[in-house]
Amino acid sequence: MPLLFKCMLKVINTLIAVTASISNSTVLPSATLPQSMAVLSGFWGLPHKNLVKRLEGAKVGAWIDSMRASSPNRAKSESQEKRSWILYHPSALNTFEQITYNSKGKQIVVFLDYDGTLSPIVTDPDKAFMSRKMRATLKGIARHFPTAIVTGRCRDKVYNFVKLAELYYAGSHGMDIKGPTKSRSGKQGNNKGVLFQPASQFLAMIDEVYKILLERTKSVPGAKVENNKFCLSVHFRCVDEKSWASLADKVRLVLNEYPQLKLTQGRKVLEIRPTIKWDKGKALEFLLQSLGYENSNDVFPIYIGDDRTDEDAFKVLRSRGQGIGILVSRVAKETDASYTLQDPSEVEQFLGRLVEWKRSSSVKCIEL
Repeated sequence: MPLLFKCMLKVINTLIAVTASISNSTVLPSATLPQSMAVLSGFWGLPHKNLVKRLEGAKVGAWIDSMRASSPNRAKSESQEKRSWILYHPSALNTFEQITYNSKGKQIVVFLDYDGTLSPIVTDPDKAFMSRKMRATLKGIARHFPTAIVTGRCRDKVYNFVKLAELYYAGSHGMDIKGPTKSRSGKQGNNKGVLFQPASQFLAMIDEVYKILLERTKSVPGAKVENNKFCLSVHFRCVDEKSWASLADKVRLVLNEYPQLKLTQGRKVLEIRPTIKWDKGKALEFLLQSLGYENSNDVFPIYIGDDRTDEDAFKVLRSRGQGIGILVSRVAKETDASYTLQDPSEVEQFLGRLVEWKRSSSVKCIEL
């Protein structure tokens, strides 16, 4: 091994060790691990995204490779790659005190994806139920903080899963937003809440394409088309991998006749949406504005999600320089989130700790 390369490796290991010690310091609670790792990436002249790309590997270009990579089935690895990724995207549970320290004096607003975040990913999307414990914890979160569920699902369907009237619901990737019909104190209000639907003119077209896709995809065993009102989801979780190419071709051929619609991708699902400039990031900004925090420095948004579509919200938080994004994932992947949680059970633990932290903080304020 060339001497220069050995020296470079030694420098890298030293920098990682120093970064880890800084992030674990109790003297500097605000020095979060993602911020510390930014110093490391800056040392090598690599922007955040490029550093993560080096960790994750080259991005697949072909649609089929992308479909395969959308929900990888990898064994839990303790490789250097995984450890490096975790170092840059630490557990939100392990760094909970740092997160609450950074939110001190600010209003926390909680944003949550649904599938894979509040409920486990299941074979049948109509059976993606939350656990009773998760629902109770979510109710506690909504009692203390403005809380919104931002999902690709139809708003009414997610509400039927959650059934908490004190939450904001942003369905169809934020194209169907409604505010609480009950105050956070539990009282029923006369106000029916915020109602925002920026893609109303596409409703007839979405319904038309839905009917066509039902017919075109019925020959693909396991394929399921879901109408989410302002967008469509073609699930291929139960489709044999050999049929993925055929399914993708069928969907593309239909969309060729509808240039006002675009095809994106989530976890083993093809998403069909209007081409308007609206996504989960825009929904987050709209909800913050509705809450009166458009240009405020006194807000600390926390967005938790597991899907590629949640990256739009993570990017908004990074650009605002406010709050944090938390990716729910067991595997290393490119993300604009700062922290991670492995699965919905860890999401429930994090939210539960947030409720307990708020309660204890309120008690201390009363005592003072």
